[in-house]
Amino acid sequence: MDDMNELQMTCFQIIAAVGTAKSCFVNAMAKGREGAFDEAEDLIKQGDEAYAEGHDVHMKLLQADAAGERDPDAPLILLHAEDQMAGTETVRLMAVEFITLYKRLVKAGI
Repeated sequence: MDDMNELQMTCFQIIAAVGTAKSCFVNAMAKGREGAFDEAEDLIKQGDEAYAEGHDVHMKLLQADAAGERDPDAPLILLHAEDQMAGTETVRLMAVEFITLYKRLVKAGI
């Protein structure tokens, strides 16, 4: 039971970190739309840092799994954590693309 509680807490660490990252990326898009490109870039950096925290925790889980140190039955919370990671990667890609588009529009005077 302690292993399950530890795994759940680890999953919540991932979810919290990538949730912060996703919020940063969404806010970066809003700043880009406003023309506040320095702030948008800063939010992308903050999001990258938060995502890296979640990724590091996830990597430790994968390493433990590969070493046979973890129960092979993945609980639903782990699947949710991994889903949040994947969704956040998509939001980051969109944020960078939107900011690039906003910069082009401003440069074109649109």
